[in-house]
Amino acid sequence: MSTSGEAADAAAEDAVAAAVAAELRLMEPSVRTSRALARDLLDPDFVEVGASGRRWTYDRMLAALPDMTGGTEDGPRYEPSAMTGTLLAPGLVHLTYETVIDGLRARRSSLWRLAGDGVSWRMYYHQATPIPPGVE
Repeated sequence: MSTSGEAADAAAEDAVAAAVAAELRLMEPSVRTSRALARDLLDPDFVEVGASGRRWTYDRMLAALPDMTGGTEDGPRYEPSAMTGTLLAPGLVHLTYETVIDGLRARRSSLWRLAGDGVSWRMYYHQATPIPPGVE
């Protein structure tokens, strides 16, 4: 018999695992080059502050994503590491991690929220901060 605390911990772990899986899917070239697949993973209210400092909206990201770095099978790919997540509130997960792509490092933070269907997780906010060479 499980306690309500154990059930809450299990629900939090499931939510974080779902957000991590969705975050990793967004790094796959097959998803990055498919507006339909990317649309399923981005919240309609999506906003990103990219490593370049540029602000991206849902529509702009969907339009640009196929041509961005990491969008080809034979080109540079995102290499994520140290990904951790926390359930901030029911239906809201915060992920933090680092990536390397084409020799460039960045620290990343994403907010994922549960869609109205109660099953799908969608990226609501993302920020990437470049890590200068030599910084640990």
